[in-house]
Amino acid sequence: MFSHVMVGSNDIERSKKFYDAVLGVLGAGEPFRNQNRTGQTRLFYRHNGATFCVSEPIDGAPATAANGGTIGFKCESPEQVRQFHDTALAHGGTSIEDPPGLREDKLGAMHLAYVRDPDGNKLCALHRVK
Repeated sequence: MFSHVMVGSNDIERSKKFYDAVLGVLGAGEPFRNQNRTGQTRLFYRHNGATFCVSEPIDGAPATAANGGTIGFKCESPEQVRQFHDTALAHGGTSIEDPPGLREDKLGAMHLAYVRDPDGNKLCALHRVK
């Protein structure tokens, strides 16, 4: 359904350091760096057929985080959820909502962790219990 997800950043180098570390936990390598025709730098992280992008805003206005928006990253284990969370905190992210851990509801059981990146974008690390 999705081709990619893109978030804005007001400091692309700070974002690169953050996402290199956090997405490295999931196995993503170095991003493809692109400068568009109007001069904005964009980073494209590709992994397992998915693309996550970080971009300086093309309209020249400051980047802002989506209120109510969350970007979820699939993890392979509860340990990887915790590592994602802890790596995010070590690289300028902020832990939000409940502490990382097991949640159960009518959709099933899953391990979750929520953080905000240095620009305020809300990220979720998720591992579904089979």
